[in-house]
Amino acid sequence: MSRYKITVGYDGTHYCGWQVQPNVVTVQGCLETALLRLEEQPVKVHGSGRTDQGVHAVGQVAHFDIEKPFTEQTLWSALNALIPDDIRVMRVDSVPFAFHARKHTRDKTYRYFIWNRKNMPPTLRLYQLHVPERLDIDAMREAAMQLQGQHDFAAFTSNSRVVVEDTVRNLFELQVRKSGSEITIVVRGDGFLYKMVRALTGWLLRVGKGEADPSETERILQSNVRTARVPTAPARGLFLWNVRYQKKREQR
Repeated sequence: MSRYKITVGYDGTHYCGWQVQPNVVTVQGCLETALLRLEEQPVKVHGSGRTDQGVHAVGQVAHFDIEKPFTEQTLWSALNALIPDDIRVMRVDSVPFAFHARKHTRDKTYRYFIWNRKNMPPTLRLYQLHVPERLDIDAMREAAMQLQGQHDFAAFTSNSRVVVEDTVRNLFELQVRKSGSEITIVVRGDGFLYKMVRALTGWLLRVGKGEADPSETERILQSNVRTARVPTAPARGLFLWNVRYQKKREQR
């Protein structure tokens, strides 16, 4: 038996998210179907975390155990030959059994892409949110500064029908970058609640449109209650960008 770590990119447009679910197509399900053909028995793929329906990834990470002997290159080629073209295994690494793709994450980075111009190129429609009205970038950055650090983010999560005992998370970075017509919201943290990044983005967009003042951010954060005041941005602009891991001595 050997354990492998894979780095996966995917276009989430036509998938019902990462996690296997009955009667729908998911990214994890496609990978497990490919591994079933290779291993000739079921193989469980453990992801670093879930992404929702329509969310994309550049650097999702997962691990699995298989018995058949493969080199990293052979396994990489075989998997990519068996999965759909809108999912790609970017890298395969042999790892110790101590490694766990979810339990040993140090931080994750998401990026949300916004096209801020009257007309949007049609080639971007599935990967960026079109916001034609002017956005106040300075106001968005002022609000973002108040959200960085360790906070209870209960006001920025949705009901996932899963009980979450602790809604405190640490945002190491929340930046609003602008380059021409493209605005990128970069979010890096030690973990994220259900639809949290899309909620953070929705709030920053509301501030940018002048529908809310940046000074309201702290009050909403401290309320610990999710209301319609914080909208959820659509899935299509969101990418899981990368996942970083603890050092080996921290994985015990």
